[in-house]
Amino acid sequence: MAGIVSRNFDAADETRAFKDGKGKLDLLNTEHGPVGRAVFEPGWRWSTHVKPIAGTDSCQAAHVGYVVSGRMTIVMDDGETADVEPGQFITVTPGHDAYVVGDEPCVMLDWVGFGDYAKA
Repeated sequence: MAGIVSRNFDAADETRAFKDGKGKLDLLNTEHGPVGRAVFEPGWRWSTHVKPIAGTDSCQAAHVGYVVSGRMTIVMDDGETADVEPGQFITVTPGHDAYVVGDEPCVMLDWVGFGDYAKA
């Protein structure tokens, strides 16, 4: 095991495209598990652009992440809603929808939920 590992999401181990070209997920496989960087384009909504891939009624991934840029609204199945923005650390339990707010892509890093995200 190397003392320092430096990786770049631009050379990801895997890239998964969202439906209709509304973004992508770049995934790095690390010895500690997968780490993802997702770019959600303006107009992206989980229920429109990932639900057809996932095949579930709502997102069933748990997320532990950081918002790099852009804004997103997350709506839990029970109706709880949160707006997230750059600089915020977030945790989200399974059972939610989400959508980009505004005309800027929302970029997020996630250490927990992107391993199987947007994967059939």
